[in-house]
Amino acid sequence: MMNWDKLICDVRLGQEGRQERKGGVRSEFERDYDRLIFSSPFRRLQNKTQVFPLPGSIFVHNRLTHSLEVACVGRSLANEIAQPLLEKYKAEPWRDKLLKMGEIVAAACLAHDLGNPPFGHSGEKTIGAFFSEGRGQLLRNKLTAEQWDDLVHFEGNANSFRSLVHQFRGRRPGGFAMTYSTLAAIVKYPYSSAYAGEKGKFGFFTTERDVFARIADRLGMIKQGEDRYCRHPLVYMVEAADDICYQIMDIEDGHKLRIISTDETIALLMRFFEPDRAAHVSNVMATVADPNEKIVYLRSCIVGLLVDECARVFVENEDAILRGEFSGTLIEHMSEVPADGYRACSDLAYHRLYRAGYVVDVDLAGNRIINFLLDKLIDAVLHPEHNYSQLLLNKFPEQYDVSASSLYEKIQAVIDHISAMTDVYALNLYRQLGGISLPTV
Repeated sequence: MMNWDKLICDVRLGQEGRQERKGGVRSEFERDYDRLIFSSPFRRLQNKTQVFPLPGSIFVHNRLTHSLEVACVGRSLANEIAQPLLEKYKAEPWRDKLLKMGEIVAAACLAHDLGNPPFGHSGEKTIGAFFSEGRGQLLRNKLTAEQWDDLVHFEGNANSFRSLVHQFRGRRPGGFAMTYSTLAAIVKYPYSSAYAGEKGKFGFFTTERDVFARIADRLGMIKQGEDRYCRHPLVYMVEAADDICYQIMDIEDGHKLRIISTDETIALLMRFFEPDRAAHVSNVMATVADPNEKIVYLRSCIVGLLVDECARVFVENEDAILRGEFSGTLIEHMSEVPADGYRACSDLAYHRLYRAGYVVDVDLAGNRIINFLLDKLIDAVLHPEHNYSQLLLNKFPEQYDVSASSLYEKIQAVIDHISAMTDVYALNLYRQLGGISLPTV
């Protein structure tokens, strides 16, 4: 059984031998949060698609605003959970560690999408499909089975972990040198790509396997087999905060873009409430004339409700979670009425939002751009002696090791580069390499 004393650990990756702690009022976990906020990879999220195309006259969520909102919800959820646990463990000498849960979850929420490529979730699928269906298939016999699994199941969550822990060229050991607990809280699928299955989900690439094992063993995470562990309990909070935000905020964005009418949006969101609460919410909305403000009020009520529900589920199932026996997500165990509201939002989002014309158009364009870049850049690292390759390799930032000793690491350097691109940068590079446009000074 896992225990909180080990699970909450502020040792930093790459600095395990460091004895002293920095002074000041900030905890090590708050330093994680601040380190992410000021980082270039986090800033680049502002130009990465969440669901809808990056805003023109109407502002919708991008990866950065989504991550900030998830961090807010995650901190609230963790603090809500911490209160009853503080009472439950009041006799334990490590009890005060529970007060740090909100800080850890907030930092992990900021980082959870750090490894996602441009053009939303379709970008992830495009990278995997390049190897399983596209020109990348030609490399199959040159890679190990493990390496091939990593590529055909390319996963943004695993890439987020890599982006934080990998020692890119010129960087210090430990990458971002984050705390063990923050790193573990990011990994939704704590197993290798060998277990990816039909859903294609996994938590770390072959190159980061030993790093994750070191973190998991230090934190006392339950090992279920070779390269497979039970989740760190804080992962459930990060996951729930993400689920709450993307589902409810996508509906709000759909209303802003007029894909869903005001009346339909209100009727949909009211399904989260029991009759008494619904009556109160309706009365408050009647005092608001602005349609957008009505939806904002509804959204805030629902987020608060879902935080309370997920906190209740976690606390009631804490023992099962610590034993590694809890099945599913916190959202899936909510009470009947909010669960019904959540399912209704999921169904509408799938059929009306994620298939909206301009969302599909971005997916199609992103697919073509990423396939083109993968093809050209992988060819360049495989054949660096060619004149065109030498020109292309000059486009790589120094941190990516395009001359690595193994083929797999060279391919990873290409994927690292493309994954870090914003939508706009990827589009501009596609145009330049295709001779469609020339750079301007």
